[in-house]
Amino acid sequence: MIIKVCGMREPDNIRELVELNPDYLGLIFYPHSKRYMKGLDATHMKSIPPTTKKTGVFVNEAMDVMADEVIQYDLDAIQLHGNEPAEFCRSFRKFLHNMQTEKHVEIIKAFGISEDFDFSALSEYEDFVDYFLFDTKTAEHGGSGITFDWSILENYKGKKPYFLSGGLSLENIHGITDLKDLRFHGVDLNSKFETEAGIKDINRLRSAFEKIRSSGI
Repeated sequence: MIIKVCGMREPDNIRELVELNPDYLGLIFYPHSKRYMKGLDATHMKSIPPTTKKTGVFVNEAMDVMADEVIQYDLDAIQLHGNEPAEFCRSFRKFLHNMQTEKHVEIIKAFGISEDFDFSALSEYEDFVDYFLFDTKTAEHGGSGITFDWSILENYKGKKPYFLSGGLSLENIHGITDLKDLRFHGVDLNSKFETEAGIKDINRLRSAFEKIRSSGI
C-alpha cells in the first residue's frame, strides 16, 4: 500500500517525515490553503530521497506556473485538486512532455466525492492522468478532515488506480482492509495527523505507517 503524506511546509517537520520513508510527500501550492508552503526554500527538497516522490498540489493553476514549480522544487508528481477538465489534463501532460525533463512527472487528478458523484465522468480523464485521488467533497479543495462513505467507491467502474483521501486517521485507518479493490493504490494522510495546520505529529504518523504496512495490503 502506497503512503502519501500531504500538506507539509516546515523544513524540520519534513526531515522528520522523510525518516519514515513515505512514498509521496505533498506540498500545497494553493495560496488559499491553511497549509500553503509559501516561503519554503527549494533547497530543502535536496534532503528528500528519490524513493519519496515530491508532489505539488495545485488548484486551477496555469500550466506554465506549475511547470516552473516542477523545475524549481524538482517535483515528481503534480496533483490537480481543482476543477480542471480532461482537456486541460491532456494538454498539461503534453506540456510536461515537451519540457524534455529527464523523468516522467506523474499527474494525479483529485475529485471531491459525495453520494451523487458521477463516476462515469472520469472515463474521459483516464488516458491523461496516472492516478485519481478521491477526497471528501468540500468547498475548501481538501484538508477538511471529513471522511466520506467509502462504500460509494463501489460505483467506480474505471480501471485507473486511485488514492483514498479525506479524514483518514489512526482511528479509522484499519477500515482500509475492507476495501477489496485492486485499483486502491494508496492512502493520503493529512489533517488528522497534525498538531496545527501544516505541522504533522510524527509519532502519530509512525503509528499509522506501522498499521498500514503490517496490514499486508
